[in-house]
Amino acid sequence: MIRRESVAIPANVTLRMPAEWEPHEATWLGWPHELTDWPGKFSPIPWAFAEIVRHLSQVERVFLLVEDRTAEARARQALEKSGAIVEAVTFFHTPTDRGWMRDSGPIGVVATQGQIETARDLLLLNFEFNGWAKYDDYKKDARVVPYVNRRLKRGVVLPEHKKRRVVLEGGAIDVNGCGSMLTTEECLLSEVQSRNPGFGKYDYAQIFKKYFGVTNVLWLKRGIAGDDTHGHIDDLARFVDAKTVVAVVEQDSASANYEPLQENLALLRGMRDQSGELFRVETLPMPKPVYFAGQLLPASYANFYIANKMVLVPVFNDPADRVALTTLAGVFPDREIVPIYSRDLVLGLGTIHCMTQQFPRI
Repeated sequence: MIRRESVAIPANVTLRMPAEWEPHEATWLGWPHELTDWPGKFSPIPWAFAEIVRHLSQVERVFLLVEDRTAEARARQALEKSGAIVEAVTFFHTPTDRGWMRDSGPIGVVATQGQIETARDLLLLNFEFNGWAKYDDYKKDARVVPYVNRRLKRGVVLPEHKKRRVVLEGGAIDVNGCGSMLTTEECLLSEVQSRNPGFGKYDYAQIFKKYFGVTNVLWLKRGIAGDDTHGHIDDLARFVDAKTVVAVVEQDSASANYEPLQENLALLRGMRDQSGELFRVETLPMPKPVYFAGQLLPASYANFYIANKMVLVPVFNDPADRVALTTLAGVFPDREIVPIYSRDLVLGLGTIHCMTQQFPRI
């Protein structure tokens, strides 16, 4: 088996990132502590996180990052009061700057040696994290993977390309587990908030094939207004099964989101999967613009999280909530659809998917 420490990928090993709907051993979350992420509105945030843990703890284990023992005690108290199954929560004492685990947490991939399924193992990809090429306080988040792996003792892979560590956030990509991936040009190719200066589509195709088992990269254009990541895919379009994509669409032609989302939808309807077949494309509405203190926030129904047996969906006390929940119930007939109130959460410039990262079960 592959050694459970920082490893290179042997020539006879192929990697695959399982789709989010495949079975999870656990979900990663980072307990909130950075007050400036929710300026003037922090007090409800721990309770919002506790509500998310309450649901997740019913269907899978939660790996919860906390700063220290004092923070663990506070989190435990909130979880107990909220009705979460605390016995299903494993606490990791890990310093973080922000703790948006989708972007700074470990990405689990299946390693198969010599194409022999019985020899497979789970490795952790530790991409370089640079605060979305925007913020300076990211160095603790960049060390999350080695911190948590002191306990997990998995093999950790440090992705490189052209002898450089690769910068990538989990929110920038979405996979169907069969060879196709969604991402955006705005996030990975723009000179604004540039993650890997000089890398083009061919470079990313090589990276995605080597580390995710992706052979079919689907490039959308721009992200939604208010998104400080500059174009993460998980606010735009998501795989819900191997052949189906849901995409958000803005109906108000006066909105800044109207043209970019129409362009992305048109592209999706012409895109094909790794076998050359057209995708089934379903649409989600956008809520009415969400503002706080005059700031437009990136509220999107596409920021849902697929857990074991359920899907957690951000809602915003908006008439479109009902439409989004009904659409997702249709594409996830075997999962419970759980609305999570997110007008407070989205002030942190992310919601359910941004907070979470799946830990695959193999």
